[in-house]
Amino acid sequence: MFSSLNLQKMKDSHGFITMLCYAVLIILTQNRALADFYSEAHEINSESEEWEMVQRKGMQFTVNGQPFYVNGFNTYWMMILASDNSTRGKVTQVFQQASAVGMTVGRTWAFNDGQWRALQKSPSVYDEEVFKALDFVVSEARKYKIRLILSLVNNWDAYGGKAQYVKWGNASGLNLTSDDDFFTNPTLRNFYQSHVRTVLNRVNTFTNITYKNDPTIFAWELMNEPRCPSDPSGDKLQSWIQEMAVFVKSLDAKHLVEIGLEGFYGPSAPARTRFNPNPYAAQVGTDFIRNNQALGIDFATVHVYPDSWISPAVSKAFLEFTSSWMQAHVEDAEMYLGMPVLFTEFGVSAHDPGFNTSFRDKMLNTVYKMTLNSTRKGGAGAGSLVWQVFPQGAEFMDDGYAVYLTRAHTASKIISLQSKRLAIFNSLCGWRCKWGCKKKNHTALDALLLHDEF
Repeated sequence: MFSSLNLQKMKDSHGFITMLCYAVLIILTQNRALADFYSEAHEINSESEEWEMVQRKGMQFTVNGQPFYVNGFNTYWMMILASDNSTRGKVTQVFQQASAVGMTVGRTWAFNDGQWRALQKSPSVYDEEVFKALDFVVSEARKYKIRLILSLVNNWDAYGGKAQYVKWGNASGLNLTSDDDFFTNPTLRNFYQSHVRTVLNRVNTFTNITYKNDPTIFAWELMNEPRCPSDPSGDKLQSWIQEMAVFVKSLDAKHLVEIGLEGFYGPSAPARTRFNPNPYAAQVGTDFIRNNQALGIDFATVHVYPDSWISPAVSKAFLEFTSSWMQAHVEDAEMYLGMPVLFTEFGVSAHDPGFNTSFRDKMLNTVYKMTLNSTRKGGAGAGSLVWQVFPQGAEFMDDGYAVYLTRAHTASKIISLQSKRLAIFNSLCGWRCKWGCKKKNHTALDALLLHDEF
């Protein structure tokens, strides 16, 4: 009979070799073997992992000291639909379907300011039923072992955004003339900080866990796609980022914080602006490298929308831009930032001229392979989140980018394969090899991770 200590020693000494043997078996076989290995790797992790906070170690995310590479999704409207019992089930379906294809991180809004089904009806005045809907979203994510990036305000008018804060400021007696006053006016900064404080200190009515203590939350996002075009120098936005990142950390030192950037290069790195999708991108007041160097920022984010930034007509140029755009940001995250970079939004719209599902599948493959190229080298490319996953019956919320996993069969297979690759990689790396697997057994890992069988 073996003691638990002896059994653990056997695992330590033989586990990695055993896992590599299974990896080779996958390469030599096809569908069944891949599924079996993924299932076993998942069971190994499930037995040993507790639901703990995601942390950052250099250029990688970690959970329980093991690497955590991300295959995730966006579904921005979950709080809104959860606030109505007739549509609340759609939130559960999102998590069920995303979990079924191995996705581990979702991104959604923790704001709705002064609009239909508003969370924040006016500064510091909240609709408790809508807050309970956000509680439900977080609790359902936890149930399906999906972590959440929660965004705290919008740059755009949808769901209120900075424009609503300016309206509230003027209603309180201020004389504000630009939506960009959101970033500079002390009263509006206080409005925003009050919202942040309220969300972070919220006690979930379903789990009884305070948000700032809940490992279900992967990270706080300061703003969705911040821009300040009234100041192309970037100084106004930089000041706001510096203040708000430190403020969030003062309330919650446990969770990761990111800005919500699209990734445009600005004045601090003129040589990199050649990677921007158009000349205007350098004039919107954001600055990828400088912004992410602010104290309190834990990882960088990038969005990928060639159809919005280059041309609405689908073409091969979309894929070429995507590859160069992603590679540039991985390089900068490694050379200048020393932090992970997540590609937190990417997609192609069904409304684009020339769109077809085959092209969307090519876009998925392009993003996933670019991410994987970094992952397998231990680089800063930490994962990606598709915009966006939808269940059937939510078509009325579709902005053209929706991926319906239950009927987009090829896309679902591509997404599932990426999840399996990352899960296997994390399992191999997690068995006492302390990040060294990116240097050892490289040939076997490459063959495994580039295996194309579904």
